[in-house]
Amino acid sequence: MDEMPQDHRPARCVRVLLAEDQGMMRGALALLLGLEEDIEVVAQVARGDAIVDAALAHRPDVALLDIELPGISGLDAAARLREQAPECRVLILTTFGRPGYLRRAMEAGAAGFLVKDGPVEELAAAIRRVLAGETVVDPALATAALSAGPSPLTARECDVLKASVDGATVSDIAARLHLSESTVRNYLSSAIGKTGTRNRMEAVREARQQGWL
Repeated sequence: MDEMPQDHRPARCVRVLLAEDQGMMRGALALLLGLEEDIEVVAQVARGDAIVDAALAHRPDVALLDIELPGISGLDAAARLREQAPECRVLILTTFGRPGYLRRAMEAGAAGFLVKDGPVEELAAAIRRVLAGETVVDPALATAALSAGPSPLTARECDVLKASVDGATVSDIAARLHLSESTVRNYLSSAIGKTGTRNRMEAVREARQQGWL
């Protein structure tokens, strides 16, 4: 009887889409996951706004997404995948284990949330588990998220803070968001108060640190 080749794969591999903007990290993850007999990385993208198109083209079973990506965030991409490719399960893999990110990921329909400091065997196991219908969340982060509670910021307050990131003036923000300048000032004042900070740039930093933006 002929010997089975050492690099054989099972007839049904888990098809994975990998979204990571750092080329070295993306290549390393793809290589390591490719060593698993039952996992095949079928698509790699470096931008958040390329995720949905790649998913529709390659039909992965699981999308492994970083959060901070060019174009749109992995969290926004997860929400779009839920609408346009609902059969694809989403697993967030990020450096930033922030409670606010976890809550937003679950709201966007993600099936799992892990930080990047774990072993690849744990990641491979998580991919299999989310495909099987389970929800996989880093235990320490889940506890922290429960303790932190939900974001106090409204969607509009978040929009205004995001528009403030590049040092835009109130007039600039009002034009971008189609709001009056007085409304923008009110949202900024409210966001500053809720974050316990002194100005809008501090509010942006605090909201990012908490994972609310």
